Amino acid sequence: MPDSSKAVVRKILTALFIIVVLIGFDQWTKKLAVEYLMNKPSIPLIKDVLELTYVENFGAAFGMMQGKHGFFTIIAICVTLFLLFAIAVIPLTKRYIPLMLSFVFIIAGALGNLVDRVLHTYVVDFIYFKLIDFPVFNVADIYISVSCAVLVLLVMFYYKDEELNFKFR
Repeated sequence: MPDSSKAVVRKILTALFIIVVLIGFDQWTKKLAVEYLMNKPSIPLIKDVLELTYVENFGAAFGMMQGKHGFFTIIAICVTLFLLFAIAVIPLTKRYIPLMLSFVFIIAGALGNLVDRVLHTYVVDFIYFKLIDFPVFNVADIYISVSCAVLVLLVMFYYKDEELNFKFR
C-alpha cells in the first residue's frame, strides 16, 4: 500500500533534515582543513599510512575530469532530484530504511561537494592514505563511496528484484 501524502512529506522532510546535518558536518570538516592544513605541512595520523593534507580538487572524485564545474553541478542536481523522488516512492517500512539512508548519504555527499564548487570552484580534500598513495578525499566523498558500496550489496544480496519495483501514486 502506498504511503499517504502526509507520510511522503514527512519522509522527504526527514531525509532533507538528515541531508542538511550531513552537509553541515562535511562543510565543518572542510573548514577545519582550510584553517589548519592550508599552506601547512601534512599532519600524519598514522605514520606512513594516513595523513591530513590540504588539496584543492578542481575535478571529480579522485581528481578526474579537472575543470568540468558546470557538468558536476548538473550531475549533482540531477542525482539529488532523482534520489529524492526515489525516497518519495519507496515504502516507509523498516525493510527499506537501509536503501533510503544510502540515498540520503549519496545526496549529502553530492551536495556537500557541490557547495564547495559553487563557493570556491574547487572541492576541499584533506584525507590521504599514504600507504597506498590513494587520491586525497573528503567526508562527502566517504558518504558517496560507502553508500554506493552499501547500495550494491543491498541490491545484490538483500532485496529481491520484485521488492525494487516501486510505483508512484
